[in-house]
Amino acid sequence: MRALIIRNVVAGLVAGVAVAVVAGAGVVAKAAPAEVKVVPFEVSGELPIYPKALYRYGAVSVSVRKLEARLIQLKVLDKRYLDNEYGTMTRAAVKKFQQSKGIPPLGYVDQNTWDKLAAVTKEPTQTELYPPVPVVDGRKLDSRCATGVALCIDKTTRKLRYVVDGVVKMQMDVRFGAVKTATREGGFTVGWKSRNHVSKLYDSPMPFAMFFSGGQAVHYSSDFAARGYNGGSHGCVNVRDLGKIKILFDLVHVGDKVIVYRS
Repeated sequence: MRALIIRNVVAGLVAGVAVAVVAGAGVVAKAAPAEVKVVPFEVSGELPIYPKALYRYGAVSVSVRKLEARLIQLKVLDKRYLDNEYGTMTRAAVKKFQQSKGIPPLGYVDQNTWDKLAAVTKEPTQTELYPPVPVVDGRKLDSRCATGVALCIDKTTRKLRYVVDGVVKMQMDVRFGAVKTATREGGFTVGWKSRNHVSKLYDSPMPFAMFFSGGQAVHYSSDFAARGYNGGSHGCVNVRDLGKIKILFDLVHVGDKVIVYRS
């Protein structure tokens, strides 16, 4: 009897081990139910469906300008970014607005976001959309100088104007690069500043330098102060008034617009 009991116990243990091994191999055992994950908005199968975008990053249109004008009304976007282009700053402003309204910060404008934005803003006026271009000495400045902060540099009149929201705050004489080292024209931003900069390429001082396109910068030039327009730069915008550029250097920030054009 004793031997029979021992045999039954051993057989039971062996059978238990066998079942455990088989279960561990995934042949018999059943997995626990998978945890259900919550995804935003509606779902189709396993993929989340996000709201359709009306305006998103990279879009360029007059409608985007109207969107930006409304964001400017709420002071979540600076006037300098009123430019028809749904860029980084416009996306950041949209996210900020969405968060303020309890909307998921998608960074693009869906119908829900647009409805809430339209409800708390007004239709932009023509002046809001296209601020009047400043006129100085009978000449219109470049339209890009009408909003935000800009170093508005006119090659025709050889003037640099520091403009804030269309108002000229400072004006100074400038000269440009020679034919083979011409100062580039177009829209730029101040990339970095150097108060006591010295050019490694030409081994010449460039005090109060504000770089806007590669090695080209707005800076004070003692040569311009001494020789005037008899000389030229290697592509930079030379300023001859040391007192004015000292003040300008402290007013200008990295990211401010630099517009080089011909009137």
